[in-house]
Amino acid sequence: MQSLPYGALAAFLGLFGGIVLGLAGRLAHFCTLGALESAIYGGDQTRLRMWGIVLGVAIGGVYLLAASGRIDLGLTIYHQFEWNPLASITGGILFGYGMALAGNCGFSALTRFGGGDLKALVMLVIVAIFGFITLNGPLAGIRLRLFPERPTDELNSIAHDLAAILPLSPLAVALAVALILLLWGLAHPGLRAEPMRMFWAVMAGLSVVSAFWGTSYLNHVSFGETFVQGHTFVAPLGRTLLYLMTSSAGGLEFSVGSVVGVMAGAFIGSLIRNDFQWEACEDPRELGRQVSGAALMGIGGVVAMGCTIGQGISGFATLAWSAPVTLIAIAAGGALGLHHLISGFEPE
Repeated sequence: MQSLPYGALAAFLGLFGGIVLGLAGRLAHFCTLGALESAIYGGDQTRLRMWGIVLGVAIGGVYLLAASGRIDLGLTIYHQFEWNPLASITGGILFGYGMALAGNCGFSALTRFGGGDLKALVMLVIVAIFGFITLNGPLAGIRLRLFPERPTDELNSIAHDLAAILPLSPLAVALAVALILLLWGLAHPGLRAEPMRMFWAVMAGLSVVSAFWGTSYLNHVSFGETFVQGHTFVAPLGRTLLYLMTSSAGGLEFSVGSVVGVMAGAFIGSLIRNDFQWEACEDPRELGRQVSGAALMGIGGVVAMGCTIGQGISGFATLAWSAPVTLIAIAAGGALGLHHLISGFEPE
């Protein structure tokens, strides 16, 4: 392993963490849109409460390691730029609405493709393309004019800001938030009755912790050659697509391994459940709606600097101010999109 480039080591790290996330998505049905739909229209919060465990474990683990000097939160993308609330809200709503139209987010599309859903492959390609169009392509200039990115040396951290006005350390604040989220998740009897879902929720949270811990170590030993990263699935889809097309050694990094890992984990999970099945879209109108939703997700995810996993879990694990705002905006956009799909777009 010592003879491998640092980018390849980071890719292996992303691969293993991605496999865990893929297994969680496939075996425990860990899915943002599915959790929203079940809670709003099915009256079942079991999948929604999984988020409490995932976030509680991720926040607690990240801040314990940060307090011990193992993770530098300032090197993560969530703390390198001044927080732009308008970008979080606008990007989150666009992403959430697109998620409802598409039927899943980028992470869930990876887990579906791992189970044989070819419609998900189409959506992944569209998210990747529109994400890079917004990140570095024709829409990049417009994005930066509307939502400028200003570098900062200060942490945009909820824990640090609250610690400045409370007689508590940032670690104490973070652990308190983690405990509240864990208790909120475990307070639901339906979730407590499913130990397998609780197990995979813990594993998903630990995969985020391992991502920041491992990439922080590689950043240190490589003297900044690799970046401190968490799992996220908008821009990394484009980077993975570019790497597969060009086979550039310089393009092999954590995010590429993470994307491949989720697909591999989902494939393994589908074999365990014996539900792998090739699927295709038979309705052109449905495919058109899903492609439109994927395009909105690509744009919104880049504007918000993350998706349901990127901001909703990885960003939240660092307690960046952008994370809860983006997650709420995604949920609002998703709820609006589900309402339009179920109730129709025409007024009564």
